[in-house]
Formats: sequence, C-alpha cells, structure tokens
Amino acid sequence: MSRRQFLLRATQMAAASGLPLWAQTSHADESLSARHLTLGCSIALSGPLGAAGTEQVAGMKAAFAEVNQAGGVFGREIRLEVKDDAYVAARTLQNITAMVEAQSVFALISPLGTANTAAILPLVEGRGIPTVGPVTGATSLRSAEHRNVFFLRPSYRDETQRLVRQITEMGLKRIAVVYLDNPFGKEVLKDMGQALDDIKAERAGEFALALDGRNGAELADKVAAERPGAVLLATTGTANTAFVLAFRAKAPGVPLAGLSVAVVSSEMPKLATATRGLALAQVFPDANSQKSVVVRKFQSSLKATGAAAAYQQSGSALEGWLNAQVMLEGLRNAGREPTRERLRAGLAGIRSLSFGDFTVGFGTKAPYVGSDAIYLAIYAENGRRIS
Repeated sequence: MSRRQFLLRATQMAAASGLPLWAQTSHADESLSARHLTLGCSIALSGPLGAAGTEQVAGMKAAFAEVNQAGGVFGREIRLEVKDDAYVAARTLQNITAMVEAQSVFALISPLGTANTAAILPLVEGRGIPTVGPVTGATSLRSAEHRNVFFLRPSYRDETQRLVRQITEMGLKRIAVVYLDNPFGKEVLKDMGQALDDIKAERAGEFALALDGRNGAELADKVAAERPGAVLLATTGTANTAFVLAFRAKAPGVPLAGLSVAVVSSEMPKLATATRGLALAQVFPDANSQKSVVVRKFQSSLKATGAAAAYQQSGSALEGWLNAQVMLEGLRNAGREPTRERLRAGLAGIRSLSFGDFTVGFGTKAPYVGSDAIYLAIYAENGRRIS
C-alpha cells in the first residue's frame, strides 16, 4: 500500500470512528499525539553565530519547560527538536527537509539568518508549515506570498533608517559602510546605501568583511585610511568583533553604528573598551533592564526552569523566549485538535499579545510582522549602556 493510500484510509477510519485524525495516525506522524506536539528548529549552534543560536534555544526551552510544568497546551507537552546548521544555508535546508520528510515536527521556530530562512521558504510555503520568528530583518523575505511565516522583528531597512537619522542628527559626514560578505550583508548594504543617498550623505567607501572575519584587521586599516566621520555596520557575530577590535585600535574616536544583530550578546564582553562610541539599533527591550516588564517575566521564566545565569541577561535568549511565547499563543488559538492550517490561522489572529512594555500583533494579511519597535542603544566602554 502506498503512503498516500495509507493516509487516505486512515482519514476514512478516523471519520468513521469519530476520533481526531492524530489518534489514528500517530505512528505515521511523530510530531503530534494526544500527549505531545513537536516543534522543529534548525539554528546555528556552532560557527560564527553559534553562541547566539545556543542562547536562542535556551530562551525557547525555558518558555516551553514552564508551560509544560503547568500541563502543556491542552494537555500536550511541547517538545523542541533542534539541529545545528552552523549558519550554513544549505545545512538549514537539509535539516528542515529531513524533519519534514520524517514527519517529526508540526511547525518551525527561530530559523537564524537571511540566507538560511530564504533557503527553507519554498518548503515552508509548499507544505504549509507555520514558522515563527525568523531571526532576520531582511525586507526581501517579507512577501504577501509568505502566508505561513510570522516575523517578530521589524525590517533591517527600518533599522537602517533609524541609524542614519541618528547620524544626521549628530552632524556626522563621510560615512563608511562595512558589510558582511554574504546575502544578509549585501542586502543591508543596499538599504544603507539608499538611506545615505536619501540624505545626500558624503560616502567614505563600502568594505566587504569575510564571514569568518579573517580580513578584519586588513579592512580596519583600509577603512581608517579613508578618515570617515562614522562607520555603519552591516555585520554580525564573530566577524563583527574581529573588525571592531582592529578598527578601534586604529581609530578609537570614530562612531560606529550597527543593526540589532551586529553585536550578539556573547560577543559584547569580547569587545571590552571597544564599545565606546558604539550605537546599536535594538528591536527588543534591553535584556539587562529591570525596569522592563517583559524582561522581568523572561528572567523569572529562565530562573524557574533552571537556565544558566548567563542566559538570563541575553538578548538572543530573550528573542527565543518571545518567539516561543508567540508560538504558544498560536497553539492555544488553534484549539484542542490542531492542524497546521488551524495553527497558521491562530497565529494570524494574534492582534495584541502584551508582555507589559512589549506587544506583538500581526496584521490582517501577509507579510506578518509582529512588532515595529526600534530602540537605539548608545554604549560606553565595556558594554556599559548610557542611553
């Protein structure tokens, strides 16, 4: 008997018995049963963003552990299947394809990276797999065709406009752009170029940073030689650290301004005094702020579930925790007998999920973007935030 014939017969049996479909086919679909529901995540646990991915997973696991301790969602334990893709798009696609073909995951959460998310979008849309919280602000991925993808972040274009506005207000001239030499960096480079053109800013060059940061010191020499008034960073991870440390040694007084992903939590201590004069866009509240309601809830959740202390002040862990909270709300909205389409509709129906000082709400049609909040953080030395 073919798989298609088997599923057809199972559907007919379920209808005849009056039982939900998962009760008849749980051995064919390991992602959903009366007692559990499994979510899939392919994310960098190694490579240039390995620490950020590890922290994302810690935040998600804490959120799911807390809800499971309270009985799960409609009595189902929420499980998380995680695979390392090392921030390599081909591995992301390989991981997600394997999960989907094995029928081991019901929905997806927190794919990390622009190219990584782009690689799985055809599969996500072709199979109708709800996907929450891609860790990318790429405008190119936000399309009306992507009805199964739910972003929490505003776009990198929006972040860029905020950074350029700050530079304009400070009266800085001759702006250089350093960008990661991959699809993420090249797309942000275009956004930054357009924003600078709009204000007719004098340019001090565009410089490609290798994904592993191996040319960081060489690039720092080239950028410093142009004597820029400020440097925009379309970078992230360990590569960003390699450049910033080398550039600060050459030009300690030049302001640096980067996107929300430029300095991931694990890299901040490595920068030490090099954070002086650094401005970063932020799209979630400061994970160190005790004034923030959502941060206090996040930290309480991590403490209650035994997460490592380092994760309790991690912006990446906070993002993972928020992604998990949105997924949980979608599952509640999907009802006691969830299907992927019911989950998709349950997520799309989120209008105002409030965490106190941070709210997620999706519009009535794709592309679904949950927040337009953009903050600006200014740092002194050793990652000390001054505004």
